[in-house]
Amino acid sequence: MADVNTIRTSAGTRAAAIDEGLRAHMNKVYGTMSVGMLITFAAAWAISGLAVTTDPSAAVAQMSNGKYLTALGNALYASPLKWVVMFAPLAFVFGFSATINRMSAATAQVVFYAFAATMGVSLSSIFIVFTGYSIAQVFLITAIAFAGLSLWGYTTKKDISAWGSFLIMGVIGLIVASIANIWLQSGALMYAVSVLGVLIFAGLTAYDTQKIKTEYLAHAHQGDSEWLGKAAIMGALNLYLDFINMFMFLLQLLGNRE
Repeated sequence: MADVNTIRTSAGTRAAAIDEGLRAHMNKVYGTMSVGMLITFAAAWAISGLAVTTDPSAAVAQMSNGKYLTALGNALYASPLKWVVMFAPLAFVFGFSATINRMSAATAQVVFYAFAATMGVSLSSIFIVFTGYSIAQVFLITAIAFAGLSLWGYTTKKDISAWGSFLIMGVIGLIVASIANIWLQSGALMYAVSVLGVLIFAGLTAYDTQKIKTEYLAHAHQGDSEWLGKAAIMGALNLYLDFINMFMFLLQLLGNRE
């Protein structure tokens, strides 16, 4: 009987340790993601402030939507450099995902923050296109939706791993349609892409949250702190991308343009 009690106590201790470790892991994921979001916002705000001025006496290169673009703004938004700014985050995230296994956890975290800054530069034009109030409003809506979806993905007993392949196919379709619409300039296609984008990244938010949890539970017993550190950063990257994309698609649907 003593042996049975000892086994039960040991099993209970291990389960408690895993639960505590999971909470710490998820806190690191959300914490890293939140810092990345702050860096993105700061970079977008700084670049938009440097690129746009309402002072006609400044070094103005071009006027757009009633706002004056400085030389920096002209370089970013009215020259071929806009394509580099637009697609740099996509190239960055693919490169990061392909090389993270060769990085240390500390290096991966620095690279993630660099990516967040790059994304901020890419998103800086939203402060020119949309009103500040609508940006704040849509951000709040996105934050509430994201929190609810991520909580559901974490707590649900339903296995939603089968969603992954369909959602990734949906993301590829969105990328292709968005690139095609750069030349087509179809309002109907943009609306359809925005609606589908919100739904797809809502699903990915729940899916990625559950995936982060299940991957931790599968590897926690190995005690590989380096792997867990990089797994937390990749989890933060996935949730960060879910949030940013859901925010941008909602902004296209709900945002008030300047």
